[in-house]
Amino acid sequence: MTDAIAELAFAHETPWPRDLRAHLESGFFEPPPDNAILGPIAPRGGPNGLAIRDGQVIARWGDTRQVDQTFSAAKSYLAMLAGIAVGEGLIPDLDAPVRRLVDDGGFEGRNADITWRHLLQNTSEWEGTLFGKADLIDRGRNLRVEGQGKKGDPRPLQAPGEYWEYNDVRVNRLALALLRVFRRPLPVILAERLMRPLGASADWSWHGYDTSWVEVDGQRMQSVSGGSHWGGGVFIHAEDQALLGQLALADGVWHGRRLLPAGWVAACRTPCALNPSYGLLWWLNTGGAKWPSAPTDCFAFSGAGGNLTWVSPSEQLVVVARWLDPAWHDRVLAVIRAL
Repeated sequence: MTDAIAELAFAHETPWPRDLRAHLESGFFEPPPDNAILGPIAPRGGPNGLAIRDGQVIARWGDTRQVDQTFSAAKSYLAMLAGIAVGEGLIPDLDAPVRRLVDDGGFEGRNADITWRHLLQNTSEWEGTLFGKADLIDRGRNLRVEGQGKKGDPRPLQAPGEYWEYNDVRVNRLALALLRVFRRPLPVILAERLMRPLGASADWSWHGYDTSWVEVDGQRMQSVSGGSHWGGGVFIHAEDQALLGQLALADGVWHGRRLLPAGWVAACRTPCALNPSYGLLWWLNTGGAKWPSAPTDCFAFSGAGGNLTWVSPSEQLVVVARWLDPAWHDRVLAVIRAL
């Protein structure tokens, strides 16, 4: 059966080419000049992944130590860091305006009422330009549940909390806001609070853009990106991703030590009223809409190009699939679940 999984994965590799720079510069996400790469980018490797049930590896295919960019799976890591900030009291109230804690000019005017929850649910409608990228670039991005019209359409903005839209500029604004409250680089926080306690490797890294350096307490720090849309983001391998999936499966507790605050995993898994398939930067399977053959309690950290960390609490199962055609995710998950 494990051979069948490998055959499926290799036979249904993502249609994305190995040369990711050329792919993004071809206008895949948007045409020039909005597609300019601002952060590091590297060619990808081949399909790989693993499945873990009850803490034991039950399937593995390809090179699971292959370090690649993971695109928007990084957004789900931002949600974990937000949870740590909440647990430490750095963010006392998700429903309070961000401007009460972040005074850097990004939450004034029509952005003044944006809350942390709005940013975490992709409902902020934040307007502006950040690190050389305008939020307009990602308005109307086509993820089936998003707004009408085409990507980049200058539609009228709604009030914060009244419209759901997958927008990388706004997620990057969240990452910068988290940097402001932690007052330390987010990769350092991720390493100290999650990756090292989990026993992860030192192979992963998290990058921003050439343009995303800011000053915090007199120190120059890079604000990281919530994906690799314009380069940067998280470079990581499947085995380290699986550890983060297992932590989520265990409700934030690792070998008896609580790494994420109590209730945070449940908060991330609570459906957004405007998009029931989305929580706090985690994808959900509400009503079986995302993965029809899978349990409705499953959730995932998902990135473009076929990067998936999938968690099924009712089955005590974690699956990481890299560079697998998203059209085949549900089928491959069904085969793994049958093991």
